[in-house]
Amino acid sequence: MRSSLRTARVSRGALAVFAAGALALAAAGCSGDDGNGGGKNGGTPGPGGSSRPAQSVELPRLDGQKLKVTAVWTGTEQKNFTKVLEEFTRRTGVRTEFVPSGDDMAAFIGSKIAGGDPPDVAMLPQVGVLHEFAKKGWVKPLSAAAEGQLAKNYSKGWQELGSYEGKRYGVYYKVSNKSLIWYNTKLFDDAGAKEPATWREFLAQAQLIADWGVTPVSVGGADGWTLTDWFENVYLSQAGPEKYDQLAQHKIKWTDPSVRSALTTLGTLFGKRDLLAGGGEGALNTAFPDSVTQTFAGGAKAKAAMVFEGDFAAANVADARAGLGTDAKVFPFPAVGAKSPVVTGGDVGVALKNSRAAQALLTFLASTDASRIWAQQGGYVSANKNLDLGAYPNPVLRKIASALIAAGDDFRFDMSDQAPASFGGKPGQGEWKYLQDFLINPKDVAGAQRKLEADAAKAYQD
Repeated sequence: MRSSLRTARVSRGALAVFAAGALALAAAGCSGDDGNGGGKNGGTPGPGGSSRPAQSVELPRLDGQKLKVTAVWTGTEQKNFTKVLEEFTRRTGVRTEFVPSGDDMAAFIGSKIAGGDPPDVAMLPQVGVLHEFAKKGWVKPLSAAAEGQLAKNYSKGWQELGSYEGKRYGVYYKVSNKSLIWYNTKLFDDAGAKEPATWREFLAQAQLIADWGVTPVSVGGADGWTLTDWFENVYLSQAGPEKYDQLAQHKIKWTDPSVRSALTTLGTLFGKRDLLAGGGEGALNTAFPDSVTQTFAGGAKAKAAMVFEGDFAAANVADARAGLGTDAKVFPFPAVGAKSPVVTGGDVGVALKNSRAAQALLTFLASTDASRIWAQQGGYVSANKNLDLGAYPNPVLRKIASALIAAGDDFRFDMSDQAPASFGGKPGQGEWKYLQDFLINPKDVAGAQRKLEADAAKAYQD
């Protein structure tokens, strides 16, 4: 999940601090990493290594050509992506210019196309925008060379996410793991709490912490997108991937019994006010960054013991002056059904102009060579299954990346980012609005379903 609107939710440039930390993540599929990597391209040097690894992809010489590349990235993220573009220039002769899009990528691209001067390549942070652009004919299908790298290095699920009506358009170059719960180790230890594996155990440990005298869970309900993430993880684990796909495409209604079950499950947390920092009203008035910092600021005097969100929450943990791997650790989102969910988000590269240079850049982005460059800098996770895990600068990122790769095609992309923006990505309406209402009144499951379905039907034009 990171739509163009989600950029405002957390300082994307601050994610680089994640690379400096270390934490324990015991996720399904994260087995036996010895810290030396375990990928297929052995011999990858570390971030400070002087040797250059063998090239995995051949690119054409296109001296004198120019490319404009746009993304929502700023700060450290922009700096690290610029290193990728510099290597592309070194190997092809193409001169690149990075153009920040601002938070609303769809509006930025639309204005540029209307003005007759779109960028050559865009990194779209929402799959729904890719589909919208493909439907309008704004994006160009991948070349044979780009498709070849994509098929070689990415699972079928990631290939299909970058497709529309059977055609491959995009390369998911940068992704995130959004199925993590962060916890204050001091409060956990003092309360005698343990990392839970299931939703039932999660609620039991939360109650244990509450009985000890500390509020167990911090929820950033002021940002409606966090509530969509809560719902998606519960729904994927409980209803399963097929139902998840159907609901994401509005092939089943939000009045479906599977939605009722997921909301009812979520209500077992939201309905217990002593488990939420500030109760329902307090959660509704807590912004996402604050939900993280109040979980860790002050150590043993923090206002809550746990907070849910993706790997990008590490930036806010650092803001609270908590040590990753010592003061702050994570565990996978607890299993509601048979297993823990893996919900992801990401940025997909697409060509807005069908030039050799644009297609060469997408070919490069689909390769292990391009993924390795940013991985070595930190603050980055790749879905490239052939990237040597040794490219990541610490065990934290290796384990998170390993878990994502191990999920194969069982992961699911953020549901609200797949929806039309009017339903899945706008403050004060659609999912954001009605899940905020549900946070305040979790007993009204049927009412929440009716409101969600009414807005979904309008957005999907059913």
